[in-house]
Amino acid sequence: MQPSPDTETQLASLLDSKRTDRGASLAVLSLISPVLVVFLRHPGCTFCREAVSDLALGRKEIEDGGVRIVVVSHGDEEAATALLARHGLAAIERLHDFDQALYRAFGLNRGTPGQLAGPKVLLRGIQAGWLDGHGLGPVAGDPRQLPGVFLIHHCKLVRSFRHRTAADRPDYRKLAGIEVQQE
Repeated sequence: MQPSPDTETQLASLLDSKRTDRGASLAVLSLISPVLVVFLRHPGCTFCREAVSDLALGRKEIEDGGVRIVVVSHGDEEAATALLARHGLAAIERLHDFDQALYRAFGLNRGTPGQLAGPKVLLRGIQAGWLDGHGLGPVAGDPRQLPGVFLIHHCKLVRSFRHRTAADRPDYRKLAGIEVQQE
């Protein structure tokens, strides 16, 4: 489903108003190159820790493909920065969305109990947190916020992935338009 012209205008305005830690607006960045905007839940979330690890693994291919990565967080800014640094992503541009206006503009909802802690989510949480070693930390933001990933270019939405549950695991390279080779 394509956004309406009014929605596109509102999104472009919001992208212009939000600034990264380096002072650039998402609108300007998207005019320079495609931007993969990665929204996190909160830094203590097992799945966000897994997401940052996955992003770190795909970073070179994504950036070599001409796509800039911007990570958006809303909770404890220092904890989000430390999480990115722990995975070698300290140089990634960050945007702290205190009021969660970007989350809402991109249609990222707050999860229901089933989306956040249903049986499948809990099983994936054991896999990601314990077996894969991503751990679990303190809640440092809105624990009900669902994450998402969006590719924007020229202030337009090119691709999107809105998590249906906290445990969803998108392919960041594919969302960035990078051809993923089967191993």
